[in-house]
Amino acid sequence: MFSCPNSVEETSIRTKTNINRDWRFTFSNESDDFSGQLQAGNTWDNIGLPHTFSLPYFRSESFYEGYGWYQKDLIIEKASIGKHIYLEFDGVFQVAEIFLNGAKIGAHKGGYTGFVIDISAKAKAGKNLLAVRVNNVWDAQLAPRAGEHVFSGGIYRDVCLNVTNKLHMAWNGTFVTTPNLSKEKSSVNIKTEVQNTNVFDQEFTLKSELIDPQGKITNEVSTVHKIKAGHSFTYNQNIEDIDNPKLWSPETPNLYKVRSAIYVGKSIVDHYDTTFGFRWVDWTADKGFFLNGEHLYLEGANVHQDHAGWGDAVTKAGVYRDLKLMKDAGFNLIRGSHYPHHPYFTEVCDQLGLMFLPENCVWGIGGFGDDGDWKSSTYPIHKADMDAYNNSAKQTLLELIRINRNSPSVIAWSMSNEPFFSAHAVETEMKGLLSDLVDLSHELDGSRLAMIGGAQRKDVDVLGDIAGYNGDGAKLYKNPGFPNMVSEYGSCVTDRPGDYTPCWSSHIKDGEKPEWRSGHAIWCGFDHGSIAGNMGEMGIVDFFRIPKRSWYWYRHYFKGIPAPEWPVKGTPKRLMLFADKTTIEGTNATDDAHVNVKVIGENGKHISNSPDVTLSIISGPGEFPTGRSITFKETTYNDIQILDGHAAIEFRSYEGGTSVIEAASEGLESARIEIITTGEPRFVEGKTPLVKERVYKDYRLLKAIEKGEPVKVSDTRPTRTNSTGSSLPSLANDGHKWTKWKPTLVNGTVWWELDMENFYDVDRVELSFVSDFKGSILIETSLNKKEWKGVDKNTYHNIKETKRIIEDTTKVRFIRINLSPKNSDDVLVIGEFEVFGNTN
Repeated sequence: MFSCPNSVEETSIRTKTNINRDWRFTFSNESDDFSGQLQAGNTWDNIGLPHTFSLPYFRSESFYEGYGWYQKDLIIEKASIGKHIYLEFDGVFQVAEIFLNGAKIGAHKGGYTGFVIDISAKAKAGKNLLAVRVNNVWDAQLAPRAGEHVFSGGIYRDVCLNVTNKLHMAWNGTFVTTPNLSKEKSSVNIKTEVQNTNVFDQEFTLKSELIDPQGKITNEVSTVHKIKAGHSFTYNQNIEDIDNPKLWSPETPNLYKVRSAIYVGKSIVDHYDTTFGFRWVDWTADKGFFLNGEHLYLEGANVHQDHAGWGDAVTKAGVYRDLKLMKDAGFNLIRGSHYPHHPYFTEVCDQLGLMFLPENCVWGIGGFGDDGDWKSSTYPIHKADMDAYNNSAKQTLLELIRINRNSPSVIAWSMSNEPFFSAHAVETEMKGLLSDLVDLSHELDGSRLAMIGGAQRKDVDVLGDIAGYNGDGAKLYKNPGFPNMVSEYGSCVTDRPGDYTPCWSSHIKDGEKPEWRSGHAIWCGFDHGSIAGNMGEMGIVDFFRIPKRSWYWYRHYFKGIPAPEWPVKGTPKRLMLFADKTTIEGTNATDDAHVNVKVIGENGKHISNSPDVTLSIISGPGEFPTGRSITFKETTYNDIQILDGHAAIEFRSYEGGTSVIEAASEGLESARIEIITTGEPRFVEGKTPLVKERVYKDYRLLKAIEKGEPVKVSDTRPTRTNSTGSSLPSLANDGHKWTKWKPTLVNGTVWWELDMENFYDVDRVELSFVSDFKGSILIETSLNKKEWKGVDKNTYHNIKETKRIIEDTTKVRFIRINLSPKNSDDVLVIGEFEVFGNTN
């Protein structure tokens, strides 16, 4: 109920209208003011929502940062004037300023949560000029300050126009919980916030009805009250003795509703439905996770929101497609990495029976540098920024919980991801914020626990109710004494098709499921755009939403479905064109079609040959992210690829009608498909303006952006050694030269290995020895920890510190330092090994 509908939800009481169609957009600069039009020279493009500054986007590490304006002619019905009228935005990245008829009427900071803007005072009957200025400029005082994703600007989620009575229920104002729940009986508590924006006091009746999964009204409760003019009040109602509630679970995702209605006398003035479910969870320190009293191991996947071509501007159909892919593979948990997702995301988890870990956007990145861009310290390094940043993180958490709190799929709230990537000087303040967020989550929702996501460094794991350990945290933190899970374990770094393997199978098999661990989640479900480069290629489904072979491995492991026959090389004959659906419901881009093309051989089977293929809209409405056509190329150095004889892209339309799409490749039989879009306005051939072509430039072929100063990428990263001594190898990269690592030699040598958890151009290695070192040092790098390449080798006499410049700047993830002392009896004491690099 809370996300924008696919069309108009209308009764005589309240209306909720999707207004994604018919917007205009232009890039601008900070000095552009709004007075009905922008400064001369601005060129407006006709666009629809969802929209991103980065359209079209294909996993580039770079993206536009700056300002953009959106305009729309907003029609307000005469009957709506005098009522409560407001705009509902599901997400704008990251600062939005809203203007109506030339006057600024509101603003919102924070790129991942929904918000509402009251336009009642400025709206007029008929045409109104709505304008929104958006910027995605890095801000030291806004969360997030860093992360591994990309941070494209835009109104990238749905927008609705809502009209209610002046006496109404607040936006997301109902909170339903199920105290005293068992398999045999439960009660329901309903807290409903009612607002009175009239200029007079109002007496009314608040009626709440319980509706079961079959649509039957089973219970009701009413409260009579008077609320003062200009005030709001939250009402507390209880329904007792509900026998044998149908429980929500992954196998049986039963959903109930509370239908709330406000009556003045006998007349109804407002109503809406709130979906919820009966279920209870227990996170235990010694026995793992329990759902409805039964032990359940969490098998999860981390999911980012962006899709090929469209970037973050994804339709609701795209959201559903993603979650259905994870459900079909056999996963039972989704971690919303690493920010609040579209409210529809949670609704689909409810419907499909996927448990969900929503996450606040307190997010860090390894190798962070000075303030100024999305690779900064998670927590502010300047005192002047701290209070505003804390308030930003708290506001986002408040909005995340308010929007999603009724969903049975939500089993905990996650405060963060790897917040320990903060400057050493502000570790105390960073931990203080995490503790405050945990307390706030308890205050906002006492029915769920709080997780610290990515908690494997700097003792942040003890700050919440649940610890989520990423990567090597799975092995470092054994039976920590409080509820925990592995919030990320690794996948393959590969393009499709990849290998038929989970890559990190030790995290999957039963031997890695101790009874004290609640579960684990793979990194990650889908390829995605990343400022950290190759980190975005670790999905088990590729960016175009075609499964890699590892997806089929998981499906086989979880559900017993054997892998399909893989395509092999052959002689190409024709193309096959198909889609997940051939009817798109509505013209507001809440729905779309996933269009696929495969290369078919002379044997009539799908083959792995991958010639260039172009999809074109021959007639009718619609668009690809690149416009009326898109070309997939076989070259490895192209972001719009056809791989393994298969390519796909999402197609949407803002006009009704029949679209004919053709797939063509030189020398092959072409193929066509028809896709019908329902709704108005209808597309008229030759009259309806066509979407312009949007050229995507392959960023790998562009001149590289001038590199900045390399940053340290070694602090608190995972380490290994062949030393058999008790001294921890992590002491060599804890960020403190005064702590000491004292390794023991193995056959006269010792090696120390660093996992940078990302792919870097290594610039230099700085070695600090506490004791004099005499002997040889070999530095090696690796992409996959299997093949190693020596990049620096030297012999030293009586040194305590040395700086080694690495000439080979190929992106690598692992670095190994081999020490061979001249005298094996010398005591070897190391203060710090520091590695510097960048991802540009």
